[in-house]
Amino acid sequence: MATKSKNNNVKIGITDEHRQDVANELQLLLADEHVLYVKTRNFHWNVEGLEFGVLHKFFEEQYNLLADWIDEIAERIRYIGHYSTGSMYEFLQNTRLQEDNGGKLPATQMLQKLLDDHQSIIRSIRESIDKVQDKNDDVGTGDFLTEILQKHEKIAWMIRAHLAQ
Repeated sequence: MATKSKNNNVKIGITDEHRQDVANELQLLLADEHVLYVKTRNFHWNVEGLEFGVLHKFFEEQYNLLADWIDEIAERIRYIGHYSTGSMYEFLQNTRLQEDNGGKLPATQMLQKLLDDHQSIIRSIRESIDKVQDKNDDVGTGDFLTEILQKHEKIAWMIRAHLAQ
């Protein structure tokens, strides 16, 4: 999954094996974020109905945030001495989310699919935090993942408010 770095000079207080494990966790998250980004863009382009204006803007705000987080995750992989995956093929091989095949959906189904994905990512990040901090001694990545988790929690809350759940 994670490509090993050719730089053996990464001496940041984490063993090579632990850095590899952390990079693997981050690669999974990176894949999930990309799939969610594409799904959110799709819904932004194709939303219709009475709430078009509100949801079109809401989805745009979300995919812009996701684009920033994707960049941060890829750079975090580089910080710990590994190369980041960068192709749709790799993302689809590594994601834990279900890709959406597009097509016309009611806005409430779009929102529900996004909510499900954000909540899935939240659960995955919680597991990853335990792995990177406790098993791999990487508090920095644990803190980083906590920030990403909180951002997903906020969006999930906003989507639930749209759905009145």
